Amino acid sequence: MYYLVFPLFWLLSLLHLRVLYVLADCVYPIIHYVVRYRLKVVRQNLREAFPEKSQKELRHIEARYYHLFCDYFVENIKLTTMSPKQFLRRVTFSNIEAFHQMVNEGKQFTFFCTGHYGNWEWGAALCYMVPNQHVLEIYHRVRNRALNRILLRNRARYGCECVKMRHTLFRLAALRKTDGKYVVGFIADQQPKWNAIHHFTPFLHHDTAVFTGAERIAKKFDAAMVYGRVTRPKRGYYHFEIIPISSQAKQHPDYELTDRYMQLLEEDIQREPYLWLWSHKRWTRTKEEWLRRQAETTESK
Repeated sequence: MYYLVFPLFWLLSLLHLRVLYVLADCVYPIIHYVVRYRLKVVRQNLREAFPEKSQKELRHIEARYYHLFCDYFVENIKLTTMSPKQFLRRVTFSNIEAFHQMVNEGKQFTFFCTGHYGNWEWGAALCYMVPNQHVLEIYHRVRNRALNRILLRNRARYGCECVKMRHTLFRLAALRKTDGKYVVGFIADQQPKWNAIHHFTPFLHHDTAVFTGAERIAKKFDAAMVYGRVTRPKRGYYHFEIIPISSQAKQHPDYELTDRYMQLLEEDIQREPYLWLWSHKRWTRTKEEWLRRQAETTESK
């Protein structure tokens, strides 16, 4: 499948992005109104996240989200051949000095935390912003093997080293023995499996199960943590503002850094809701069910 899909992506990527956006505009009504891609999930998520908004407001966010979803697809096709010069014209960063400050403070690892917000794949441009630091990206494999391979290829061609989530500790332990400086990207706003849940945090009117791996690993490796705040000034352009979370992870109580990360992400979603990944099932792991499972496990021991 990869050898069928990749040549098509490569040919399409040669088109100007304006032409690809025309394609996205043509595909949008099919995805939204004909295929109705995960429409029930999107509407349920929006309704539960914004109970204060009217039906009209929710439908407006929904429509903008599906437009973005189509844009996201063609934007990532463009990454197949987009040059670094073109890339850096469309992706900008502010407060990049925060990364250099962490290095000056003696930090070997800086964790860059963001969400499935805007076009997170375009965050790969960070590799060019921190030339003296190697960038790694922790990832979950996409179910479609061909698409997964294409995404990994695109990330690697800009200089990112992709590390499977389950290999994170082993890779960072090996890098700790070197003299290098490393930026490690985490996207931790997905839904963890039951056995990976350790903490719930208030998030968009829900007690939300969250991954705590970035915080726990930051404490283990004495890493600094920053958040990447994403905005979309206009179509085809993204901006990442670097917001320091902490340079002393070990000094924080458990889950405080995770809560801060989720709070920053929630602020972004409240500001521009359509930029988040609403078609992902986010709240099927309830705190009540988790507590019940914990109690059953305790009783069985």
